Amino acid sequence: MKDVAVAAGVSTMTVSRALQKDGRIAAATRKHILAVIERLGYVPDQIAASFSSQRSGFVAVLVPSLNNPHFAETVRAIAEAFEAEGTQVLLGQTNYQAEREERLVLDFLKRRPEAIVLTADSHSPRTRKLLGNSGVSVIEIWDIPPSPISHAVGFSNHAAAKTMVHFLAGLGYRNIVYVGETHDAGTRGARRREGYATGIQELGFGPPRVHLQSAPPVSMTEGRAAFHAIRRQWPDVDAVMCVSDPCAFGLMTEAINQGLSIPQDLGIAGFGDFEIGRCSLPAITTLGIDAVQLGIATARLVQRNAKQPFSTSHNIEIPFQVIKRGSTR
Repeated sequence: MKDVAVAAGVSTMTVSRALQKDGRIAAATRKHILAVIERLGYVPDQIAASFSSQRSGFVAVLVPSLNNPHFAETVRAIAEAFEAEGTQVLLGQTNYQAEREERLVLDFLKRRPEAIVLTADSHSPRTRKLLGNSGVSVIEIWDIPPSPISHAVGFSNHAAAKTMVHFLAGLGYRNIVYVGETHDAGTRGARRREGYATGIQELGFGPPRVHLQSAPPVSMTEGRAAFHAIRRQWPDVDAVMCVSDPCAFGLMTEAINQGLSIPQDLGIAGFGDFEIGRCSLPAITTLGIDAVQLGIATARLVQRNAKQPFSTSHNIEIPFQVIKRGSTR
């Protein structure tokens, strides 16, 4: 900054004001200083700036996976919403592991982010304690958890799964099996499983039929394997509700491979409205949620809370809908 000041013939304080959006300085002087900065290739020290402004200039976002299109779309929407105000997104991938999430949260808190956005899954007790004591705005996304750390933007996975069960029952299905994830305590997948069970009990269809295939996320390959397991255990199954569209796609592929007609012999429903479910033959009946809308709402909540902090927990619900396609009759 001293080099810029000397080259521009001004004080370092004037250079500092020129770099601030609300700095009081004549327009011509700012234009001259910015031209010198461009010529010299000067890059301001953001860490030094954060000491004086008490703002780090970034928001931390943690997602379970970077190859899941839903999380990718949500992160993109959040980043674009913050870009206009000069706030950057620092991204972390938890790989569906609570221990990894804990390490990332600790590392991010050391850098004092403006806010931490993380997926509403099973957080470790230490993660909840770190975030609760941090003084940083915390927003959980992709669910409205029963006990949020602070704020949440999403929908009830429990209610969505229960809605799907009632929808399948309305189509005439009675022997509905759920394919989900192992070791799912406290996760969004667990709340879907519990929503399924609630729906089955409300309809009086007997004990819930649950097959837990693998640790999250259940892949297409594991979905194929699940088909054989549920047919062995429940030969009278007439519909399968899966924890996700990739799982449903794999299961449907194996059903067709084994000579079944979809949906005449077996109805199949997924969750998430993935592209693969929209493009498969037949296309998969699913539960849809707007990932971009969720991301925009998350960014707006962070921005509102920064201007005037909420005194209590604040939740924003994003609507979901059942999307009927050819995999169900």
